[in-house]
Amino acid sequence: MPKLACVAGEPSGDLLAAPVLSALNQIPDMTDLEVYGIGGPLMQAQGFRSDWPMETLSVRGYVEAIQQLPAILRLRKELIHTLLTENRPDVYLGIDAPDFNLGVEMQLRKAGIPILHFVSPSIWAWRAGRIKKIAQAVDRMLCIFPFETAIYERAGIAATYVGHPLASDIPLQPDTSGARQKLSQLLHLSSDKLDGTVVAVLPGSRGSEIELIAPIFFDTMAVLANKLKGQKLYFLIPVATARLRAPLEALKSQLQNQYPEIQIYLIDGQADLVLEAADVVLIASGTATLQAALWKKPMVISYKVPWLTGQIMKRQGYLPYVGLPNILCGEFVVPELLQNEATPEALANALMTWLENPNKVTQLKSRFTEMHETLRRPTGLLVAQAVTHEIQSKHAQSKSK
Repeated sequence: MPKLACVAGEPSGDLLAAPVLSALNQIPDMTDLEVYGIGGPLMQAQGFRSDWPMETLSVRGYVEAIQQLPAILRLRKELIHTLLTENRPDVYLGIDAPDFNLGVEMQLRKAGIPILHFVSPSIWAWRAGRIKKIAQAVDRMLCIFPFETAIYERAGIAATYVGHPLASDIPLQPDTSGARQKLSQLLHLSSDKLDGTVVAVLPGSRGSEIELIAPIFFDTMAVLANKLKGQKLYFLIPVATARLRAPLEALKSQLQNQYPEIQIYLIDGQADLVLEAADVVLIASGTATLQAALWKKPMVISYKVPWLTGQIMKRQGYLPYVGLPNILCGEFVVPELLQNEATPEALANALMTWLENPNKVTQLKSRFTEMHETLRRPTGLLVAQAVTHEIQSKHAQSKSK
């Protein structure tokens, strides 16, 4: 029975890996494939066996990672030992999470296990020196952005552009009115209830993000509501995980005690539906910004990390932007207000600029459509084919010995 070990370190990796496992299930030679390692519920729904909890790895930022470091190091040591002794795979597929995966991949590759890594570390944004470590750790990099392959080829590392799976999942043309109708039904509202300005607010998917960013976003909602007083205005907040609902509910109650007229709806999951329904988006930097761009939405990107984390990231960065839409377009097509610049007044003003300039929004939608078409590939299948090729090559070599 062929074996594939796979590690996804956070919900975004779980989202990326699930279509790969689904495609592997459709390949005739891979129907009896055993897939195991670390993954989330979407991967497990495709038959994946998660032998360790993904939550251990789901941390963001240098300071936060230090606090979790002992548990992460224990897990990594146990994982490497298991994969080299008790349950050796034919191929290892690392899904993003480079700080964890590259160390594992280096050890396994030394032991002769072929290594594929899906989602390039952002060497083009910061930590460019990491490419030397990648050369030691990875046999082939599977890139989700088209400009990345040239970087790896120059470094002598095999790389394949596979597109971004979100670009295939999200339609080229959003149905905003249809999304609003679905949300009205979901929220038990009358069908014409969401007929004003809809603002999607996405403060992040981690507890640390809710702690640092969400209060500023809620204050921004109050400022924006004041600027649009007398107009129909709805704030929709998708709740990424169940444990984030309580702190978001507390912030909502606090705001509505001060401003009872503000209409705020917390919605479990449904980030895509909320983005599709929105006129404008206030969003924390991360994968969700790409989702918003693929839904062709004007947005304001913000982020806030502890001071020390921010200083470290600032010194290592050499791109002028952090948001994926700006990185992919190669310029500031949407505003980024980070750290001390992320004040409620500044964020609300940036949102107002989009709402007051429909021609600018039209131009942005055209730019995002071009980007969407470039990223649209059968990603899950292309990654699954790369995995299949490595497994078949490994078995062919074994037979020839």
